[in-house]
Amino acid sequence: MEFAERAMPVLGLLRERFARDRPLAGLRIAACAHVTPETAALARTLTAGGAVLHVAASNPLSTQDDVAAALVTGDGVAVQARHGVDRAGYAGHLRAVLEARPALLLDDGCDLVQVLHTDRTDLLGGVVAGAEQTSTGVLRLRQMHADGALRLPVVAVNDTPMQLLVANRHGTGQSVLDAVMRATGALLAGTVVVVAGYGWCGSGIAARARGLGAQVVVTEVEPRRALEAVLDGHRVLPMAEAAALGDVFLTTTGNRDVLTSEHFSCMKDGAVLANAGHFDVEVDVVGLADEAVAVHRRVRPQVDAYELADGRRLLLLAEGRLANLAAGEGHPPSVMDISFAVQALTVEWMAGAGLSPGVHAVPPAIDDDVARTKLASLGVRLDRLSPAQARYLSSWRA
Repeated sequence: MEFAERAMPVLGLLRERFARDRPLAGLRIAACAHVTPETAALARTLTAGGAVLHVAASNPLSTQDDVAAALVTGDGVAVQARHGVDRAGYAGHLRAVLEARPALLLDDGCDLVQVLHTDRTDLLGGVVAGAEQTSTGVLRLRQMHADGALRLPVVAVNDTPMQLLVANRHGTGQSVLDAVMRATGALLAGTVVVVAGYGWCGSGIAARARGLGAQVVVTEVEPRRALEAVLDGHRVLPMAEAAALGDVFLTTTGNRDVLTSEHFSCMKDGAVLANAGHFDVEVDVVGLADEAVAVHRRVRPQVDAYELADGRRLLLLAEGRLANLAAGEGHPPSVMDISFAVQALTVEWMAGAGLSPGVHAVPPAIDDDVARTKLASLGVRLDRLSPAQARYLSSWRA
């Protein structure tokens, strides 16, 4: 935790102000998050500001038990998380943090919001607002709002320019490939890497894979993103064709059934399947198990080999869960410094913003403040507009 915080100067400066001003004094917050050293830095910042924090894990395989224990014993955070917990235990942890009757939510994948709107509607009245950290969660929230089902104001932290650029593109791009290499020990140079989805995360993964010497094939359903992939120098194919070519498959769509039995049937022996989307639905793990005549568990840490009738073996990483956090360590601390600083400032703002139910944007001033502070910590200086330049940009008569 201390090592991570050395690379998180923005959150450190924010914690100093929170400790001095106590803007969250007495505020109960329930968080669904990956219990990692970087998340611990956010938790310490919120509690320094006076918050009473209850944390549940957002992925059973990403929880680091030593971090969870340190937060409980050293920082007074109520943590409901355990590495490798089963689905029933995972759901129980989510319900437990909501039992604290929080005023604010910090969500990851819309899990807490969904439980509130299905199983614990009696607790909705006490929740002032929430913040969502993931692309998948924001998608679900917008669907809830469109259906008239969302009864809370929720701020789309994921959608800030800083989050999309730094966390989604650069953080995911590096951490997913790091997880693949750690788990498999494979050399990516000279391989064919198939990236499903070319949003912020997919484009970051594709760029890093090409930088490591891989040939990148992209699959897409959205024409503008497919064109962007083509102009970035990648080959774009339907998955039905890409399946026979790929050595490594990385799913980043946020949708289900991206890789199914149709694709497993023509993949190469030894093909690696990894999911970079929030939920374990992109690779049809049930269908893969049905196709297999044998499943060899943990042939390497976080690698299961599914043996098919013709002798081919497909290697599934992290049980189809979020690979970069289950088979790796997730985003680097310097990335999460920016992401969590935006989140902490958003918590401070939304506590008194009086928002109406719906999906809200983070105020641009918060994003700008974090970007400037991060640049200053890196020793980067900016130009300033002269008065004449400012006048020119603000007038159509010039």
